[in-house]
Amino acid sequence: MHDDVNDRIGKNMLGLGTIAKKVFGTPNDRKVKATRPLVEKINALEPQFEQLSDDGLIAKTEEFRKRVADGENLDALLPEAFANCREAAKRALGLRAFDTQLMGGIFLHQGNIAEMKTGEGKTLVATFPAYLNALTGKGVHIVTVNDYLARRDAEWMSKVYAALGMTTGVVYPQQPEPEKKQAYRCDVTYATNNELGFDYLRDNMKMELSDMNQRGHHYAIVDEVDSILIDEARTPLIISGPAQDRSELYVALDKLIPELTESHYALDEKTRNVTYTDEGNEFLEQRLHEMDLLPEGQTLYDPESTTIVHHVNQGLRAHKLFTRDKDYIVRDGEIVLIDEFTGRMMAGRRLSDGLHQAIEAKEGCNIQPENVTLAQVTFQNYFRLYEKLGGMTGTAATEADEFQEIYSLGVVEVPTNRPIARVDDDDAVYRTAKEKYEAIVETIKEANAKGQPILVGTTSIEKSEFLSHLLTQAGVKHNVLNARQHEQEAQIVADAGKLGAVTIATNMAGRGTDIKLGGNVEFKVMEAIAANPETHPDQIRADIDEQHKADEEAVKAAGGLFVLATERHESRRIDNQLRGRSGRQGDPGRSSFFLSLEDDLMRIFGSEKLDKVLSTLGMKEGEAIVHPWVNKSLERAQGKVEGRNFDIRKHLLKFDDVMNEQRKVIFKQRLEIMEAADLSEIIGDMRHEVIGDLVDEFMPPKSYADQWNVQGLYAALLEKLNLDVPVIDWAAEEGVDGEEIIERIADAADEQMTEKAEAFGAENMRMIEKQLLLQTIDAKWREHLLTLEHLRSVVGFRGYAQRDPLNEYKTEAFQLFENMLNSLREDVSQKLGQIRPLTDEEQQQMIAQMAAQQAAVQQAAAPEAPQGEAKEGFDENDPSTWGNPARNEACPCGSGKKFKHCHGRLA
Repeated sequence: MHDDVNDRIGKNMLGLGTIAKKVFGTPNDRKVKATRPLVEKINALEPQFEQLSDDGLIAKTEEFRKRVADGENLDALLPEAFANCREAAKRALGLRAFDTQLMGGIFLHQGNIAEMKTGEGKTLVATFPAYLNALTGKGVHIVTVNDYLARRDAEWMSKVYAALGMTTGVVYPQQPEPEKKQAYRCDVTYATNNELGFDYLRDNMKMELSDMNQRGHHYAIVDEVDSILIDEARTPLIISGPAQDRSELYVALDKLIPELTESHYALDEKTRNVTYTDEGNEFLEQRLHEMDLLPEGQTLYDPESTTIVHHVNQGLRAHKLFTRDKDYIVRDGEIVLIDEFTGRMMAGRRLSDGLHQAIEAKEGCNIQPENVTLAQVTFQNYFRLYEKLGGMTGTAATEADEFQEIYSLGVVEVPTNRPIARVDDDDAVYRTAKEKYEAIVETIKEANAKGQPILVGTTSIEKSEFLSHLLTQAGVKHNVLNARQHEQEAQIVADAGKLGAVTIATNMAGRGTDIKLGGNVEFKVMEAIAANPETHPDQIRADIDEQHKADEEAVKAAGGLFVLATERHESRRIDNQLRGRSGRQGDPGRSSFFLSLEDDLMRIFGSEKLDKVLSTLGMKEGEAIVHPWVNKSLERAQGKVEGRNFDIRKHLLKFDDVMNEQRKVIFKQRLEIMEAADLSEIIGDMRHEVIGDLVDEFMPPKSYADQWNVQGLYAALLEKLNLDVPVIDWAAEEGVDGEEIIERIADAADEQMTEKAEAFGAENMRMIEKQLLLQTIDAKWREHLLTLEHLRSVVGFRGYAQRDPLNEYKTEAFQLFENMLNSLREDVSQKLGQIRPLTDEEQQQMIAQMAAQQAAVQQAAAPEAPQGEAKEGFDENDPSTWGNPARNEACPCGSGKKFKHCHGRLA
């Protein structure tokens, strides 16, 4: 009875929801509808802007700039600015923006993500909000996923901006500094997310304001926003350099490990984990005190002990989890790791976080220094620096919650210019992978027989090559596009829409390149010109255009592009990206997903129940279940996985937010220091705080004179400030108190610094103060980053004590930050106290030495310069000239880096 009532209520509610949507529209429909009056205004202005000369369009830009400077709102200016931009694009590129493209531009300007299907012209859409927002003079960044797209889009769209009187720049790796600075000074700058993030970090390691490249973070438009802000946001950007030599520490700790007994640690071989017991911690603490590796009065549980705890943990792991000739071998005095799956040596591979150094100490090898983090930032925190952010992609709706929560970005689905004519089949589920692949091959053969081009999506290189083998056996001619064939990517994608083409591709395929029915005209023209250099290019283009029309019609008649997916991905977004390759701009097309109960997603999410259902239905071998219910249950499963992955990213971000707040404080301080002409007041305040702390330490407030340690204070002032004052005599005076002593010491210290400033010359003194303060901040921040990394690696264990690791991390990170600022004051005051007037020769030597130290840090922060000659015929913009290097081979560009870390990273 209750179930019947609930069913009826549920159906009625569902019915009401459907009726409400029909009457009021979905929230997305309402957003789209709200832009229509603006689009009509832009269209109404079109005849007026068509009458303007080319110079008239540029004059309009100058008029708009003045109106913005006078305080006019960008929203009020939008219709005129968009109309001017549309006219410029029409003249420069021969493209007139559709109404739906104008809508996309409006949503981007409003700080949203515009979800636009493949082939809807996103590259042109970005020019509208970029132009409007660049009128402020603060610069606009357009972010792409790789350098090829950044250069291509900048070159293509610069014609539009030039027609509007605006400048366009492009930022790329290993770019000369003057060129990079100029690119950032342009009205619109195209760059990859990696290069923008690294330039931000490099700028905040510079010593002079004039050396900084970026000029703030006003507005960014992120192309393929889901790829950049979600997929790539899992890995932080890190600039690293060689750390200080800690070999003595590793050797000292290594001698300690053999003293441990089995009661001192707990070993879990199943999970390859080893931890100290309470008894072990007590033993360690005692021995570390005896060895002077742990200061007296400090315990292993204090925040300051994080680094030493990290290293004794790594020492224990090196001894108890890593076995010689099983996990590694010693060859020519070096530790070489062994791959546990293949048994092969992994030359050049090193374990991180000091573990490799701990193994080197254990085996008595030469200890190579660790790499230390000089600066780091996550994409989440970098892109949240922008005052306003917009994004474009074909697939964002499934990640809408994450975009809203992390970046405050709304997602709006922009209607297509022409209705989608693609047919999306329900998923076909087979019992075994063998049956599934047999059905796939048959389906491909059927479609191929009528000339329909087919794009087959696979989830891994291994599976793409397995299917390729099956198709070869079946006599089907095809192309394979995966990481091993990436240099032919553009060519293979350009051919994928040809009549009878069969293309097997992994998830990496096709970003930034459309699959056009009948093939890509531009590629055909380039090939024909290369083959027939005597024939006039215009004649070649005319012939190919004619031929292409016939090819396009033949492909349309065969059913358009057929996207056939061999598996469901964990994320619906990746599936939608693949499906969206078909049905471009109203073209006909078809998409099908072939699954089996042996697929990872099906195996993890309830395949046993489905298996029973299929058995009960009495399905024969080779038969599939095809029903909308199956689609729904799979979407729910994918939604759960997406939710779990979001939670993991959100949790990681909470930890990074702690560091980010501290990073912003430090970078802001550096900027203020570089902007300041005179730092003597700040330096003086630091010195006075150090004096106050020292007096409070040796002459505690509210204590009696006979409890004062005046001798200790005298020694500390001499050591910390190089200040020789009669503090012992002052303390002996009748009625004198701590406040008065502080005042006298401060006056003496100020007088000493005034004398030094006169001896050095005021200008030199100001420069020394600035350089010293910046260098000390940088050194302290690097040490602090390392300590936070170590704290992060051990704080998770607090969960066993029913304490929240995140709260523990926040508390201790704040305490460590305060300690860092205190020691910064001490270090700066001590160094300035110790400098003395120098001869001209000594002064030049000191300045040169400081410059050399800074140059070493800058070199670590800078992109690697080319180490050798590029391969003959190498063209950075043409992957077909790169050859086919293995991932770990040297890059053919001559940079000296491994291919996977250089041009291979972009493919």
